[in-house]
Amino acid sequence: MPRIKVKRTSTVTDMTAMCDVASLLLTFFILTATARQPEPLAVSTPSSTYEFKVPAENNAILTIGQGKVFFEVAGNNVRRRTLELMGEQYSVKFTPEELQRFSVISTFGVPFASLKGFIAMNGSDRMKPGVQTGIPTDSTDNQLNSWVLNARKATKEINNQDMRVSIKGDAKEEYPVVKKIIDVLQKQSVNKFLLVTNAEAKKK
Repeated sequence: MPRIKVKRTSTVTDMTAMCDVASLLLTFFILTATARQPEPLAVSTPSSTYEFKVPAENNAILTIGQGKVFFEVAGNNVRRRTLELMGEQYSVKFTPEELQRFSVISTFGVPFASLKGFIAMNGSDRMKPGVQTGIPTDSTDNQLNSWVLNARKATKEINNQDMRVSIKGDAKEEYPVVKKIIDVLQKQSVNKFLLVTNAEAKKK
């Protein structure tokens, strides 16, 4: 008796629907992702096992490296208001366009006297070597103290929240430089701040 042959069927699967879903997911992730802003100075932070995400709002980050200090405060409106307060303190008037351009600049480190020229630059020129020399922290002209103080005022005024401070220091930075920054905070009675570190991989 002859064997019955099983009829072979096609294994081709229509992938159209799956491709559509993948395209939609990719589009969603691209549109909702936040682009990482370039930093004027790349620092290598020390590692730790502590896990606490740096707050995205009501937070300022002081980046320390190569003896320089850079400042960043979260929120476009807070940045704009901080610059207005700095202008009032130093008797410098900023135009609405300058305020708008500054509101989208994240980390910066230039003396206040150079700020107008810095704001007028395009993004790539701001990142060129030698442009950002750090914010002065001398005892006779401690501009970092003014930036922190006015950013705290602006955060309270705009968001009705106290501003937190995070210190992002290079692992090889000298202790006296870091201590000078901590002294600035303690002068304003800011005794609680976050130290930004790299999370160590968990042991298996």
